[in-house]
Amino acid sequence: MSKESKLYKAKVEVKSAGPSRIRRDPPAQSRVCRDPAPEPSRLSKVDWNSREWEMRLSIAGILFFALAITALVIDIGEILSR
Repeated sequence: MSKESKLYKAKVEVKSAGPSRIRRDPPAQSRVCRDPAPEPSRLSKVDWNSREWEMRLSIAGILFFALAITALVIDIGEILSR
């Protein structure tokens, strides 16, 4: 059995688009301040307990430990070669 062709099927009519239903806040009014508050430093903005920083600090710890082991092995090899 073969399927019937869908070439002559009725087309779907698209309704015209109406106005958008998205409501936006009015633009912010610019304020003129003579004494602006100082911006916090970049270090105070960092969330040190975030998952991203935990990964970075753990990788840095692993690299530091590997460097210490390498230095220890090289020093012991230097002492034993004398």
